[in-house]
Amino acid sequence: MSSSTLFLTGGSGYVGRNLIRRLCADGHHVRALVRSPQAAAVVQALGAQPVHGDLLDPDIAAAMEGCAALIHAAADTDHRNASPGQWQTNVEGTRNVLTAARTAGVSVAIVLSSESALTTGAPLHQAREDHQYPARAAGIYGASKAEAERVAITLSTPHFAVKVLRPRFVWGRDNTTAMPYLLQAVRSGRFAWIDGGHYLTSSTHVDNLAEAVCCALTRGAGGRVYHICDGAPVPFRRLIGAQLLAYGVQPPEKQVPRALLRVFIGLDDLFRRLRLPLRAPMTRQEFASSAVEVTLDDSRARSELRYRPAVTLEAGIAMLQRQVAEQG
Repeated sequence: MSSSTLFLTGGSGYVGRNLIRRLCADGHHVRALVRSPQAAAVVQALGAQPVHGDLLDPDIAAAMEGCAALIHAAADTDHRNASPGQWQTNVEGTRNVLTAARTAGVSVAIVLSSESALTTGAPLHQAREDHQYPARAAGIYGASKAEAERVAITLSTPHFAVKVLRPRFVWGRDNTTAMPYLLQAVRSGRFAWIDGGHYLTSSTHVDNLAEAVCCALTRGAGGRVYHICDGAPVPFRRLIGAQLLAYGVQPPEKQVPRALLRVFIGLDDLFRRLRLPLRAPMTRQEFASSAVEVTLDDSRARSELRYRPAVTLEAGIAMLQRQVAEQG
């Protein structure tokens, strides 16, 4: 897509900030939806035009007029504290922004989803996009992402192409989601590898996700889901350990049996069903994301979007080391 005006939700978040950097570097004008003065300052500093509003704003279509595409990156990604608000944000927010974009005459929409739409807590091996949604998701987050995907696919038309991108474990520079919690857990002695951490995982460097978004602006079909990965799966321990070292933190040796964690998530499920004010050390959603193999087949994106990951694990770690060194 040549230089265009694009509408972005979630622009002040981790993925959104990196998308603004890439899209502006490619010559696009980005309008970024923000809810606070702080978020407005963040996106403006990166080169985007802040647009004040909310995902559920019924009048948001006016802000999208003249935009060639919508990139919907906003989401409540909390894996621990399930709430009705998470469903409202992830499902109804998606429905509202897509409906508004269609009303405003936007022709392409890209919805950023998650592999959590498919996970249950059982291993997921080289899953393709046609893998069935689970009858019982691992948690509200996963269930909400699956339903948001259904909404997106249903709203796609020949004149309004909605494409869903499913990354897995987004990582890289400027990570303000998973990495701060991991670093805190390691430094406080609360982190342990689950069964040694030797199971495989797919991953998605944030620059590779931005590349996939740019590919999807002009390629691929509406009503389709695309898995976005860095390449071949790697052991979970290698992926996380390399990032910890890049931050100057020595990966621990401590381990915990997966069977013990299954007891904890069973307790957490029970506490939630009984509406008790108690929480176990791990939720089923957290377990599904970090305790078992989750690998995705991204051949559809490579074929239809002509997506090629530009950043390998080694290159991404080197970039991360430089960023950490620059920040002191």
